[in-house]
Amino acid sequence: MAARTARPSLYISVDIEADGPIPGPYSMISFGAAVAGRQDGEAYTPADPELQNFYRELRPISDTFDPEALAVSGLDRDRLLREGADPGAAMDAFRAWVREVAADAGAQPVMCGYPASYDWTFLYWYLMRFGGGSPFGHSGCLDMKTLYAVKARVPLRAAVKGRMPYGLRSRRRHTHHALDDAVEQAELLSNLMLWPGPGAAPAAAP
Repeated sequence: MAARTARPSLYISVDIEADGPIPGPYSMISFGAAVAGRQDGEAYTPADPELQNFYRELRPISDTFDPEALAVSGLDRDRLLREGADPGAAMDAFRAWVREVAADAGAQPVMCGYPASYDWTFLYWYLMRFGGGSPFGHSGCLDMKTLYAVKARVPLRAAVKGRMPYGLRSRRRHTHHALDDAVEQAELLSNLMLWPGPGAAPAAAP
């Protein structure tokens, strides 16, 4: 039997802001996404994350929220209740955007985050709860924290941005605006993908 040929992957950096720790009782109030790059076999090609991106602010889905979690994003919950996008419409638009950029790249979409666990939990729950499923499937996510830990050969708990080689980190500030942070993390992903590992100078994405 011939070996199955793996399709290329299109990595999409996603950052979400929420008003609590888990979806359902709490709400995702904004999310941003940016195309980070394409991998075909061993070759990784970075993208400019400012060229293909997506952002929405969402209407909360419950009355429950954690004031400390809400304060992180700086978003006004009362304004979101009046003006935030309907979650179903936002998920439909996001699915369409993901499928379009993936088709243009001739690749399968993969969500990536730092760390992916929190963002993926909310994003996947919303995609499944509101409409037509996940364009990433049930497991199409990459955790940048794990990627760095494996490449740097450090324990996962030591895989923090502050301990990374300076050249790996994006020059952008982490603002807790979901699109800003998705773009920042897209640059980090590309730097990590191109990094040979400890002892080699980080090769910043062009």
